[in-house]
Amino acid sequence: MRRELLICLLLSSITLAVYWQVRNHEFVIYDDDLYVTENPHVQAGLTRESLKWAFTTTWASNWHPLTWLSHMLDCQLYELNPSGHHLTNVFLHLANTLLLFLVLKRMTGAAGKSIVVAALFALHPLHLQSVAWVAERKDVLSTLFLMLTLWAYLRYVEGPGLNRYLLTLLLFALGLLAKPMLVTLPFVLLLLDYWPLERYRIGPSDDDTRATAPAPSHGKEPRSIFFRLLSEKVPFFVLAAGSSIVTFLAQQGGGAIKTVEVFPVKIRIANALLSYVNYIGKMIWPHRLAVLYPHPGSSLSMWQAAGAGLLLACLSIATVRAALRHPYLAVGWFWYLGTLLPVIGLVQVGSQAMADRYTYVPLIGLFIIVAWGMFELLERTRHGQILLVFSSVVMISLLMILSWAQARHWRTSVTLLEHTLAVTQNNYIAHTALGAFLKQNGNIGEAIDHYSKALTIKPDFAVGHYELGQALARQGKRQEAIDHYQQAIRFKPNHAAVHHNLAIALASLGKMEEAAEQYAEVVRLQPKSAEAHNNLGNALAGQGKIEEAVYHYSQVLQIQPDYAEAQNNLGVALARLGRLKEAVGCFYEAVRLKPEWAEAHNNLGNALYAQGKFDEAIDHYVEALRFKPNDLGTRHNLAIALASVGKTEEAAEQYAEVVKLQPKSAEAHFNLGTAWARLGELDKASSCFTRVLQLEPNFAAAHNSLGVVLARQGKLHEAIDHFREALRLKPDFVRAHNNLRTALQQAGQSEVAPKNTAKPQN
Repeated sequence: MRRELLICLLLSSITLAVYWQVRNHEFVIYDDDLYVTENPHVQAGLTRESLKWAFTTTWASNWHPLTWLSHMLDCQLYELNPSGHHLTNVFLHLANTLLLFLVLKRMTGAAGKSIVVAALFALHPLHLQSVAWVAERKDVLSTLFLMLTLWAYLRYVEGPGLNRYLLTLLLFALGLLAKPMLVTLPFVLLLLDYWPLERYRIGPSDDDTRATAPAPSHGKEPRSIFFRLLSEKVPFFVLAAGSSIVTFLAQQGGGAIKTVEVFPVKIRIANALLSYVNYIGKMIWPHRLAVLYPHPGSSLSMWQAAGAGLLLACLSIATVRAALRHPYLAVGWFWYLGTLLPVIGLVQVGSQAMADRYTYVPLIGLFIIVAWGMFELLERTRHGQILLVFSSVVMISLLMILSWAQARHWRTSVTLLEHTLAVTQNNYIAHTALGAFLKQNGNIGEAIDHYSKALTIKPDFAVGHYELGQALARQGKRQEAIDHYQQAIRFKPNHAAVHHNLAIALASLGKMEEAAEQYAEVVRLQPKSAEAHNNLGNALAGQGKIEEAVYHYSQVLQIQPDYAEAQNNLGVALARLGRLKEAVGCFYEAVRLKPEWAEAHNNLGNALYAQGKFDEAIDHYVEALRFKPNDLGTRHNLAIALASVGKTEEAAEQYAEVVKLQPKSAEAHFNLGTAWARLGELDKASSCFTRVLQLEPNFAAAHNSLGVVLARQGKLHEAIDHFREALRLKPDFVRAHNNLRTALQQAGQSEVAPKNTAKPQN
């Protein structure tokens, strides 16, 4: 026990020595946004709503509720501090390492070999991706349950019983809830039954190191033993099948599964064969590792694929032939082939040819071959023990150095993606991801450069056109943005976000009818999207199609009754139709949902004013200004309402505030002058109207109003000049004509005012 504790401390030390640096790493833009940084459900922590979401969502084209719960717990503990999220991955990886050692040690009794396997698992650079990448929590978490399942299964084999069996089944089910890649675990259990547990023996074994699970009695036929062990795994296979179906539906629904038109069956098989061999190559010499290896598609070499297939077939035959004398060879080899099968690309998910993270569990099989094979070879030599220790230390030290160096590339999105571009070719996805990060941080020019490179490599890349369109739109190049949005739709017609952004760009150019068509397409693609209906309603209202807008706003509120913006928009539309009572109800609901929303208070004030409820309107204008003091429109509305109830002095105060906010606004000075004139403050009124004419000399109404003030001050000749100027600027200005006639009569002038041919106005 003490020895095992010391070994665990040693494994912990070397693992943390490599991975402790990730506590200073940032989130990366590639998938971390989907899982954490831009996921409000995860950021909410462990709430009733988030728990429901975790078990019902297929977000990110997966159904893995336990993974979501672990991210939610991290957000509750660390919020968006990446250090805590990274260290959770590290400690899960460390737990997996220690459990792997303890399980192998207990199954085989071979402590030295188990240490080597655990160290290779802990330190190999191919495993770094699963640990240093927050979004790959599903790898380390699901593997934790895999290791616990193996431990429980071992206990069951040692002492069969229903409770131990059910515990094993439960842990397997939890593993599937973390990542469905564990569907191959029943197959792994059958391999372990062969070796090292030796529950099904087809011949004598040369390995006497196994410490547990006696061989079956000789009275039973090997075939009957096999079927008994197979039937024992039926519930496991049932769970695996159910998980596979759910995963396929989730990935298909999310658009992650590529069709045979995109990746033909021949290409998939060829890529799978090459990937099996390439993973082995990277295990032996882990260099040029990247976050993503783009799929070569039709450029795959069929000759190379055929060679890879032949090599795999030969190795498989060789391990089977050697299985009787060296059972670890067959178990390790078929562990590798079998556990990698779900992600080898026969069912193509995403656009990658292969991924380092997929090897997290499968390489355990090859590590077993390495450890047992190395011991078997070197123990027969003259200085076997010394060579074993020396080889192990050299190998572990080299892996520590390589993993430590590889981990540094994961510091930021830029370091990760620049390294990926340096070690891969034609990586249009990495160019696009780097462009997205640069765009997010305001480096639009550099982002456009990377998007352009991505589209040079793959001109039909819909996401690249979409991202480039967004970048161009932020530069104000709306027509160019529209061109790329349309290209994105050409290659991916059902991309709702592209239609949405295209609609925004079209609306910004005043093409409201075309914008409405795009919003309608978003509604078709997402009929239950409240936002889509709201946007379409806005576009229709902009075209003057108010009745249609009302319908879509109403749809929003059926889908999401607490959508305050839709309540406000519906109120505006109803007011335009003259349905003021209904409009007021909508505005009241909007301010109930968002009490601090100034715009909704202002709109409610306008509707109440139109109903003649001036005092209530004033209350809501005041409330709007409490939340948005510098809103000129609301102050103007408040001043008008105050004047309507005879509070002219308060109205003047509001107009004075508008003048402070807009000192060069002729209209603001004119309104203030009018208020002062009504209050009898003639000097102030004269000053305001004079300022209006300095700002806008051709303001006919200001000439007329200044003339009225001057006349009241007894300055009839100056007044007459302004009345005449008002009529020169606006010959049919009835009030100016009447005011001029009156001023001439008061001045006793014989001059006759111009004949008025216009009808008098009230």
